[in-house]
Amino acid sequence: MKIGIVCPYAYDVPGGVQFHVRDQARELRRRGHEVSVFAPVETEYSEDGFVNAGKTFAIPYNGSVARLAFGPRVAARTRQWVTTSDFDILHVHEPATPSVSLIALQHARCPVVGTFHVAIERSLLYTLGKPVVQSVKEKLSAQIAVSSEARRTLLRYQGGDAVIIPNGVDFSAFDEAKPSSIWSDSEQSPVFCFLGRLDEPRKGLAILVKAIPLVLARFGQARFLIAGPGSASRARADLAPYGENVQFLGPLSEQDKLSLFKSATAYIAPQTGGESFGIVLVEAMAGGCLVVASSIPAFEAVLEQGSLGEIFISEDENSLAEKLLGVCENRQQAAHLARRGHENAKRYDWSAVTDQVLEVYRRCLAGSEQDPPG
Repeated sequence: MKIGIVCPYAYDVPGGVQFHVRDQARELRRRGHEVSVFAPVETEYSEDGFVNAGKTFAIPYNGSVARLAFGPRVAARTRQWVTTSDFDILHVHEPATPSVSLIALQHARCPVVGTFHVAIERSLLYTLGKPVVQSVKEKLSAQIAVSSEARRTLLRYQGGDAVIIPNGVDFSAFDEAKPSSIWSDSEQSPVFCFLGRLDEPRKGLAILVKAIPLVLARFGQARFLIAGPGSASRARADLAPYGENVQFLGPLSEQDKLSLFKSATAYIAPQTGGESFGIVLVEAMAGGCLVVASSIPAFEAVLEQGSLGEIFISEDENSLAEKLLGVCENRQQAAHLARRGHENAKRYDWSAVTDQVLEVYRRCLAGSEQDPPG
């Protein structure tokens, strides 16, 4: 098939939707399909099969910052790409986002699949944009939601049901990664890691910062590795008294992320909300790392209510500390739970996820062939 995939966010800025589009395109190409990815960028970015939609604007959104592209020049470029590419199918991510996804949907001439990623309780942007989206939404031949939470948001703001197909991971890359001799744990020193934007409140670093002293007061051998972009000067100052027990790693390369999850005893996910899935949980599980996550619905779903990892009460540092101390004091039980998570993560491998996506494509194409002319 000749497939067009649209990402509404800056493609060269790390993010869950961007990684989803990149990895999905790679797997489709590996299977012999011709794939063109269309997205805005912040830099002079290029790769095979990528088409630049233009520059972006920073828009505060869902507790973070979304970098979106719009305006006459972007609209013209999007229209040209859609109408001249002769795609068999167009796959638009976040069709309700006022960026190139919505523009591409307006000009589509082939069956269109929309994937919805966002999980949000209230959104003025979604509410105001609903009339615009509804005017072109009939062009969607099928809808995919990456999780139950994303499906719930779709039903609330846009209507129409969706099949749930989760985010994917390259399971073998995490499974076969090599641990770092610097970061690896030992029987005496469990290693806990955090990975996320340090200055984004919903990522929950402030909760972890309060829990660390509670853990070290009872188990002084524990080590904490805190990785991700952002300064987090307050967190660094608060944790400075704990010396070598706490290390700030800064932003990580993809290879270092693989090694981190392979080295650590447990990955801590203290996010306070705004998560529709939690792909980083699955990445940690694929690396054999136990996940200790907050009790937000998306994380509870991935960890199957605690059968695949530990769940603590969201925004409660005491609850988090108790879970971490449980890991310190019963390493055998923690390892058993980590193995269960690791085994379950196989079902999120891109090979399995892409099978499901291709089935949706085939149903859309079959449906379009049955439609009467005109």
